[in-house]
Amino acid sequence: MSKKFKRSYKFALKTSSYITFFLTGLVALYEYIQLEVNLTSIFIFAVACFSFSFFIIQLRIEFFIYKRVKSIYDSVSILDQSTLSGQRTTSDMKTLTEEVERFAKGKKLEIETLKVRENYRKEFIGNVSHELKTPLFTVQGYILTLLDGAVKDKKVRKKYLTRASKGVDRLIYIVKDLDMITKLETGDLNLYIETFDLVELVQSVFDLLEMKSAKKEISLNFDKEYDPIFVEGDKERIQQVVTNLIVNSIKYGKKGGTSEISFEEVKGSKVMLRVTDNGEGIEKEHIPRLFERFFRVDKTGSRREGGSGLGLSIVKHIIEAHNEQVFVDSVYGIGSEFSFTLPKTDGTLLEETDESLLN
Repeated sequence: MSKKFKRSYKFALKTSSYITFFLTGLVALYEYIQLEVNLTSIFIFAVACFSFSFFIIQLRIEFFIYKRVKSIYDSVSILDQSTLSGQRTTSDMKTLTEEVERFAKGKKLEIETLKVRENYRKEFIGNVSHELKTPLFTVQGYILTLLDGAVKDKKVRKKYLTRASKGVDRLIYIVKDLDMITKLETGDLNLYIETFDLVELVQSVFDLLEMKSAKKEISLNFDKEYDPIFVEGDKERIQQVVTNLIVNSIKYGKKGGTSEISFEEVKGSKVMLRVTDNGEGIEKEHIPRLFERFFRVDKTGSRREGGSGLGLSIVKHIIEAHNEQVFVDSVYGIGSEFSFTLPKTDGTLLEETDESLLN
């Protein structure tokens, strides 16, 4: 018998006691009527009746009720096969109840997950169609106008063709970003891991975005002067991450504001890069969804600024492909800070590689 007295035994014990008490009472009443009351025979009858009743009831519970329930378990595969192999099936109703509850909770969680995925799928398809529809209609409108022959002026025709070309470029931009995310998720996009100077990479991004930031009068700078910081990663992809984060800080920054880059050593073996701005900031309810595809906090303003709506999603996937993490901290009306980590090296790997190539 197990440490805890099983509920099926309690049930069999109680039921057997009731049956024994009732039948023994009938036998005692019969002997009393016959004036031949024999206490020894009544006691023997009571013991025999109790033992037989207990055995039959317990047997029926174990080999009838529980086996039928177990067959239902087996049909839906909710019992762990490893716990059943080599063990005798018992009628522990507590275990039975726990298994049913576990199964119900698991199915409830599965249903809720499927509902969330379904909602995400519907929203994603709606966002994709909206993002593609705008440039498609733009291109279609200009091309149909030119095909009608209504525009005779060469300058106007050139302007229309230029705008149509921009619409096609935007479509290509969106498709390329979607293709990259898909490859990152499926593992088809291989990363070329190398050692490079992260400070130098950020400075090159500053140079590329100098004109864009000047239009909004936003200054790009480091929080202080840094010596070279060598990290390991795919240089091209990390440059794309830094570019996307700085472009976002410019896009949502205030006129005359700043986009500041800082570095921090984390746990001695990693470097955290922070991109801090004093722009609009992000409301707390939007932060959990920032890295979703096509999610925009300001749906009208951000579309006027351009972009595919996939920038932060690409950032997340590239950093996760490096087995690192990306973080966001924002206060609405004050500004935002995006950061990510990379493994730090001392730069000797790069020097050794260069020397081996020269030899």
